[in-house]
This record gives sequence, structure tokens and C-alpha cells, in this order.
Amino acid sequence: MEYSVESLQRQLHHLRMSETSKELPAFLRKAESHSWTYQEFLRELLSYEEKRREEKMIEKHLKWAKFPYQKTINEFNLKEMPSLSKRQLRQLQELSWLDESFNLLFLGPPGVGKTHIAIGLGLEAIQKGHRVSFVSMGELVPLLKSEEYLRKSQLKMKRIREADLIIIDDLMYMAMDQNEANLFFHLINHLYERSSIILTSNKGPEEWGELIGDKGITTAILDRLLHRSEVLHFDGASHRIKYRESLFQAKSVQN
Repeated sequence: MEYSVESLQRQLHHLRMSETSKELPAFLRKAESHSWTYQEFLRELLSYEEKRREEKMIEKHLKWAKFPYQKTINEFNLKEMPSLSKRQLRQLQELSWLDESFNLLFLGPPGVGKTHIAIGLGLEAIQKGHRVSFVSMGELVPLLKSEEYLRKSQLKMKRIREADLIIIDDLMYMAMDQNEANLFFHLINHLYERSSIILTSNKGPEEWGELIGDKGITTAILDRLLHRSEVLHFDGASHRIKYRESLFQAKSVQN
């Protein structure tokens, strides 16, 4: 029987322990230099494999989430949002609402940090093993309309429907026709009490009826979204305007 390192690596790879297979020579050298017992060697080997699998799963879930950018909660300056307290933010970070399939509605004018907080919570959810999907309303409507005949749309919608947390950004930024409203309702109905949804919008629910156009569909959507939800109103000036970068210096440019 062959007992070479290469043969052991092949066996590990066959057992789908590919990460450990790559590092086996290094582990063997370390075990010898530190005089590890059999148990210590096995524990180190399995701990490494477990850690790498978790890291790879997080990498895969981050790729699937399709965040437009990655900004954590810690990067957000809470002082610029007086309407959200430290205690409230900590409660959101605990993700108990996600375990209970609660929805979050972030309402407020553009540029106050709604999307940043939503993405930050999405990143924390991924770190804790949850599947997350981010989609803007401008992307979601075409996906719903083309799902029936486009394979690419089918795959994207499948990941959205299977996610534990769906972030829908810029909800109700534009009006929907009857078909679009129906498709959106069926998605919300499918996700109802199966997944948590974070919605960001610069329009309150009382304005949605005008954009959806159908009072019955609007009521049905709101009924499912608001049944188990927390509505947070974000106030303040736009951070993008406040911290905008200028092409020119403060002084006027003279010839």
C-alpha cells in the first residue's frame, strides 16, 4: 500500500477535503516540529478544513448577493442620523428580526444612508451563514417581466426567492403598470413569512397606491409587507451632497 504524501493528498481530495489536501505537507512539517499527538494533529487538520469551508461559503454568498458596494455598519457615522439610536442599530445587528422573518422598511430622502445600513446588515447576515440577495427596484421589474423566457432572469429570480434576506433598493421610485404590479405582488406573496425583506424607499406606504395604480394590489402588498415589520424613518441631509467631491478648488478658477 502506498503511503506517500501525494497519495494522502489524493485521498483527501477524493473526500472533498481539497483545502486540507493542499496544506497537508505544511501540517505534517508543523506536527513534527511541535511534536503533536495524533489527536492534536487531527484537530488542527479538521479545524483548518472547517474554517476554509466557511470562508469559501462566505465568498460564494457575497458573490451571489450582488451588492453594488460593500460597506459595513461600522463604517457608518451614526452621528449624522439622529433618527437612529445606537441601541436601535445594535438591535438590528443582532439579526433576531431575520430569524423571525421580520421585514424592515427604511424610509427617507435620498442620500441619508438607507442603502448603506441595508448593505451593512446584509454583510453581517452573510457572515452568520445566511443567504442574501440585493436588487434595486429598477433591476427587479425587468427580471420579473423576463423570467418566463430568459434563463438568466430565471437563475437570478431563483436566488432571490431562495434567499433568507432580500434587500430591495429604491422601492417605488417609479410607477408600475398593472402587469408589473401583479408580478411584484406574487413575489412578495411568495416571500411572505419565508424570508425577511429590507426595503428602502424615499416614499412612504401612503404614496405607493398612486405609483402602483391598483388599490387592491397595493393593499395586498402592504398587508404582507407590514404584517411583521419595523418601519424606520431616516432623516437628515444627503451625505452624498455633503461630502461630494468637487472638480475645482474652493476658489474660482481664473484664466
